[in-house]
Amino acid sequence: MQKQQTLLLSAYDAKSHRYWHQQLVSGLPQFQWQVLALKDRYFSWRMGGNAMSFQQQFHSELKAPYDVVLATSMTDLSTLLGLYPHLSQAKKLLYFHENQFAYPLNKQQQGLAEIQLRSIYAAMVADALIFNSRFNRDTFLNGLKAFINKMPDGTPKDLALLFKEKSKLLPVPIKDDVFSQNRNPINKGHIEVVWNHRWEHDKGPDVLLELLHLCHNQPNIKFHILGQQFKQIPPEMQCIIDQHKDQCLTVGYIKERSAYLEILHQADVVLSTAHHDFQGIAMLEAVACGCLPVAPNRLVYPEYYPLENLYPTSNTKQEARAILKLLQNHKNLIKAELNLTWHCLKPTYENVLSTPDVKS
Repeated sequence: MQKQQTLLLSAYDAKSHRYWHQQLVSGLPQFQWQVLALKDRYFSWRMGGNAMSFQQQFHSELKAPYDVVLATSMTDLSTLLGLYPHLSQAKKLLYFHENQFAYPLNKQQQGLAEIQLRSIYAAMVADALIFNSRFNRDTFLNGLKAFINKMPDGTPKDLALLFKEKSKLLPVPIKDDVFSQNRNPINKGHIEVVWNHRWEHDKGPDVLLELLHLCHNQPNIKFHILGQQFKQIPPEMQCIIDQHKDQCLTVGYIKERSAYLEILHQADVVLSTAHHDFQGIAMLEAVACGCLPVAPNRLVYPEYYPLENLYPTSNTKQEARAILKLLQNHKNLIKAELNLTWHCLKPTYENVLSTPDVKS
C-alpha cells in the first residue's frame, strides 16, 4: 500500500519541539515521514532566514512530492511555498508550540514586528492552524488583532475570524515513560519540591530565589532545582547555587532521563514561577509522575490545574509568600487529572494528518 508522504518542518528545533515530532514519527508509522530541522540557535537569524537555510540544507528533499506539510509556526511557510510551489498542492498544517505575540517583552529582541508578520503570512497560507493550548490560540488571535489595528492601511479586518475558524486545539502528548514506575509514598519528614524549568528570566528565577530566602528556616521543605542551562544563567540562579545549595537535594540539569524521572516520582510538589508557558511539558510530566502542581494563576495553567493550586499573580515578594503558604498547606493541594498521553491523543493526530485520497 502507498504510504502518505508527510513533510515535517521544524525551523527552530528546540528540545520541546523534538519531544513532539519524535513521538509523531514513532507513533504514526503508517505515514512516510521526512523530518527537516534547523538547529535551535541564533534565534533572530532563524526567524528571519529559515526559508533560505531550509533551501541551502535540504533542497533535494524539498523538491520531492508530499501529501501533507506539517510545519512549526516558526517556519517561514509562505516563503517556502514561493520557493517550492509544488508544496502548495499538499495539505498544509501549521503547529503552534508558542506564538510570537505572547512572549514577555525583551528589550534586546530585534525585529519583533517582522517576526510577527512572518508568522501571520504562514498562518494565511496554511489550511489549518493547530495550537497546543487554548491560551496559545487566544493570545495569538488577540495579538493578531492588536497588530492589525496598529497598521495604517491595507489590512484585512476579518483575518482573526478566518484564523479562528481554521484553528484546532491539540496538545503535545506526554511521553509514556513517565508512567513506567509505580509511586511509593515514603514518610520522609519533609516535602520535596521540584522546579524543573529552563534557567532563563522568563521562567521567574526572581520568585524562586525569594522563595528560597523565605524557606531558609523551613527545614521541612527541600528543593530539586533542575532544568536546562545555557552558557549564561540569570544572576538569581547563580545566587541560589552560591547561597541556598544546602536547602536543595539536587541542583542542576539531569542528563539521564531515567534519573530525572526518578526524582519526579519521589517528589511531592512541582512548582512553576514562569511568565512564559504555552503548554508546560516539564510541569505536565511531573504531574503525570504524581507531583502536585503549584503554579501562578496565569498563562496556560488554569487550563490544566485546580484553582486551589494556583497562587495569585503579583510582585516577586508577594508571589513567593503565596507559594510558601501553599507549600506549608500542601495536604490541601488537589491532584490534577490529565488526559494527555499518546494513547489518548493519537486518534486526533491521525485524523488531522490524514488525507482522504491516500490509502495507507
